[in-house]
Amino acid sequence: MIAKKDDSKTTWIDPDDAPELDDDWFEGAYQYEDDKLVKRGRGRPPLAHKKMPVKVRYDQDVIDAFRESGPGWQTRMNKALRQFLAEHEISELDR
Repeated sequence: MIAKKDDSKTTWIDPDDAPELDDDWFEGAYQYEDDKLVKRGRGRPPLAHKKMPVKVRYDQDVIDAFRESGPGWQTRMNKALRQFLAEHEISELDR
């Protein structure tokens, strides 16, 4: 005989069990002025120069070579492009 599963567990939480909102809680909370976020909790601080998402097409062998080098291949590809820009002037490239 198959035993009956109890899949109807309650998700209700007693409000008396809620944590106390003390100074530590408010210290880590997000703070807004109107719709603008003024203070953020944990996490990476905003970068001075944000990276831009773009859709680019590369030859398959180029992508395979960078991917085979392991995790961080996109960062290495970015460094390779930076090195190319440092060594070449855009005006000397064939258009």
